Amino acid sequence: MVTKRSTASPYRCTECGWTTLKWVGRCGECQQWGTVVESTESTGIAARKVSPLAPSAGRSAQPITMIDIAATPRRTSGIAEFDRVLGGGVVPGAAILLSGEPGVGKSTLLLEVAAQSARAGRRVLYASGEESTAQVRLRAERTGALHDELFLASETDLATILGHIDEVEPDLLIVDSVQTVSSALSDGLAGHPSQVREVAATLIRVAKERSLPVVIVGHVTKDGSIAGPRILEHLVDVVCHFEGDRQTSLRFLRTLKNRFGPTDEVGCFDMTGAGIEEVPDPSRLFLGSGKPVAGTCITIALEGRRALPVEVQALTVAASGPNPRRVVSGVDASRVAMILALLEKRAGVELSKQDVYVSTVGGVRLIEPGADLAIAIAIATARTEKAVRHDVAAIGELSLSGEIRPVAQAAQRRHEAARLGYRTVIDERAESISSALRTLKATAMAAASTDGVPQF
Repeated sequence: MVTKRSTASPYRCTECGWTTLKWVGRCGECQQWGTVVESTESTGIAARKVSPLAPSAGRSAQPITMIDIAATPRRTSGIAEFDRVLGGGVVPGAAILLSGEPGVGKSTLLLEVAAQSARAGRRVLYASGEESTAQVRLRAERTGALHDELFLASETDLATILGHIDEVEPDLLIVDSVQTVSSALSDGLAGHPSQVREVAATLIRVAKERSLPVVIVGHVTKDGSIAGPRILEHLVDVVCHFEGDRQTSLRFLRTLKNRFGPTDEVGCFDMTGAGIEEVPDPSRLFLGSGKPVAGTCITIALEGRRALPVEVQALTVAASGPNPRRVVSGVDASRVAMILALLEKRAGVELSKQDVYVSTVGGVRLIEPGADLAIAIAIATARTEKAVRHDVAAIGELSLSGEIRPVAQAAQRRHEAARLGYRTVIDERAESISSALRTLKATAMAAASTDGVPQF
């Protein structure tokens, strides 16, 4: 006998919460596969009438102009770059989610944040679900992050972590990571979407009730997105991403969401053998030796709100085969192909029989179109074997007509260029790529340099 399934227990997507009366392989809302499971929640409870409850004293609704924010000042973490990304400091009761690739340095960064906060007189509880307390202590000794106000706990049970919070009464809580903690109130193993949702919701509730800032570490998937249900990013107040190339020691901390500040701030750090150090002025990280060399040009790129000088290098050699090679590193290959066509069509630079190599210095990746002009100048000077003077910078986007278009935050870029000693800035005022090359020759022509390289 076939019985009809009750509608009191529908199927629910563990990613976004979408419900359906029958099982499907793909969620109709978030389009994720294999996330629709049978819900254990009864819809009959939701259908019951809820009686109104009078708010308790001190929790009545108030006009927004009467809300006092003096009781919740920002607290410095002791690391200026970390505070910069958060919008000026840590807000009491804030829930901060920090994600990043494995091995990029998330735990090292947060251990340094914990140590600096402890040195400032605030008690910190560091709950690690991935390492033992002895392992964390060894890393703390190596990085100099030892302090009596820094408490360690190696726990994967949510209830035990809550017990540690009651016992220690910290001013800052760090949980590393949310995918390793499980709750007895939810089904599934640690890391399951339902577990991640339950653990995060409980930690956030504790943060709000106690005005306790909580930093939660989150894993990432193969495509770089934060693992777990999407609702995790909606629940927290701040979402930060820690990124960097394993081949270099430079690390960037970016904000993807911030309820208390801007979302375009970037913090710079340097990963060393003794731990992680902040880089307050990274202006010299992406520059070469400074000597005029054919095929190099400086551009002022934006990383969040920061204007950074970046050296673009190019090399052209006669092609040995019928199909010239186009090799790039740190720049967009499609934009380089477009720039090569513009140089040949609009500026008369013959490149169809040349192998072209374009790269950036320091491992930085230029993805914004504001670097188009610098790439074009670097390729053109590499082809003519003439070097651009060291005090010249180029800023501008190139259109298919050869026109130089203005870029975002142009005034800030020019100000940073002037601060760093670049007296000549070639930008949209040159109007076109061909006139930019002529301007470069007219304004910066000089005799041969000391090493015999002719200069523009």
